[in-house]
Amino acid sequence: MNALGTASRKQGGRRYSAKARRDALNFYIYTSPWLFGFLVLTLYPIVSSFWLMFTDTTLAGTGKFVGLANWVYAFRTDPLFFTVFKNTIKYVLMYVPSCLVISFVLALLLSRNIKFLGFFRTVFYLPYVTAGVAVTILWGWLYNAEVGLINYVLSLVGIDGPNWLGDPKYAMISIVILSLWTIGNNIIIMLAGIQDIPSSYYESARIDGANELQCVFHITLPLSTPTIYFNLVVTTIGAFQIFDQPYILTGGGPMNATYTVAMHMFRNAFEYGKMGYGAAIAWGLFIIAMALTVLIQWSSKRWVFYDH
Repeated sequence: MNALGTASRKQGGRRYSAKARRDALNFYIYTSPWLFGFLVLTLYPIVSSFWLMFTDTTLAGTGKFVGLANWVYAFRTDPLFFTVFKNTIKYVLMYVPSCLVISFVLALLLSRNIKFLGFFRTVFYLPYVTAGVAVTILWGWLYNAEVGLINYVLSLVGIDGPNWLGDPKYAMISIVILSLWTIGNNIIIMLAGIQDIPSSYYESARIDGANELQCVFHITLPLSTPTIYFNLVVTTIGAFQIFDQPYILTGGGPMNATYTVAMHMFRNAFEYGKMGYGAAIAWGLFIIAMALTVLIQWSSKRWVFYDH
């Protein structure tokens, strides 16, 4: 019996080992496309850009190691380095809070049981999945100072509309408004967080005499903070990378009022051929975005509440 038991265990072990090997092989086969894409399209560019930051490599791929020369040039010589970071931070400070507030309010309204709810959800989400270049060109026509629809509507009520994209005072605000038109993804994420709140909380609050506004501020808003936190981090990182809208609408003007870090990086690297300096700008943007993300993560312990 002992001999038979030992043989059976060995045979089972061999079968298990063969199955484990097949499972491992299947795992690597199915994940290999993603792993290949990550290694070639993500990890390799990150490592390469870090090395490029310390070189004077051109678009042709030639160059030599220059140490911190790119950073010295950025802080001492480049007249637009601080301007682009100031413009980008200005955009982030205007766009991110507005995006969070609007997405929360709209998600709160969409969470109600109203007629045509599916239609409204589709309408708010549709701009997000529409081609970004097409949307930007459309808004460029709307902002046109001479024949734009916005100024035409303002003229009907006796208001002389400004030159939205040609005036430094209004250009960045115009970019922010355009960006807020495409926050459908934030709205859907916020809506999912609101709908995840147990209805028993609202029932208990109403039994205790709470009105609708009190339910929003004492139940919905606190229990939506994990979703708000997620949207805050993702939206902040995305806002620092703003490129398409100002590049298409204003080219960074007027008077560099909408010239952002991503545009400065693109022009130096791919238009002026200074790949090394472009990589330095990119890593500067990464450092600031990462520092702000860490700050948000640290502060979340004080204002994010989880339903335990």
